[in-house]
Amino acid sequence: MTTSGTRAAHRPSRRQWVIEAATELFATQPPDEVTVADIAARAEMTSAAVYYHFSSKDQVLAEGMRAFATALREQLQALTEAHEPGADIGAAVTTLLSWLGEHRSAATVFFVSSAGMSQEAEALRQESRTELLDELVRLIRKARASVSDAEASVIGLGLLALLETAAISQVRGDDVYRSLGHRAFVREVGALAERIADPGT
Repeated sequence: MTTSGTRAAHRPSRRQWVIEAATELFATQPPDEVTVADIAARAEMTSAAVYYHFSSKDQVLAEGMRAFATALREQLQALTEAHEPGADIGAAVTTLLSWLGEHRSAATVFFVSSAGMSQEAEALRQESRTELLDELVRLIRKARASVSDAEASVIGLGLLALLETAAISQVRGDDVYRSLGHRAFVREVGALAERIADPGT
């Protein structure tokens, strides 16, 4: 009885090891070139142990993406709940961008590496975009009481596009990100978010 309970309690952490190991690999190599054996080696497990928890490499990818999408949505929800009416939306966007920087490997996989990998990955990304847009609209309505539903939706789309583009620029370390440097990049993203949210300012 004790052994069974111990194994049940141990399994989630081993699943998480697999996801974390795979995420690190998927962030630095094309996912279609990563094998289950590579993931097992990175997680310091056998391939059989990986297959015990996941049916395929694609399932590991999907579960990692799903966990990241959930954490991202929860982070945005927390920012929305804490947002003071009339306060600067740019600050919320830059806080979210900083959070993405702290979860660089998972963000790289979600926004860059997994693109085109599978229908499930694309469906997860689309589902996440819809949820993030809904939450951004909530944030906009909280920040700007007089905004119409249509305007809030359009502003939300603009902020979502900015967030995704900025996240990709940040995780790739592209020319724009490198030329500005991290602090200036985040500052400019925040300023642009505020202009999108309130073009009259």
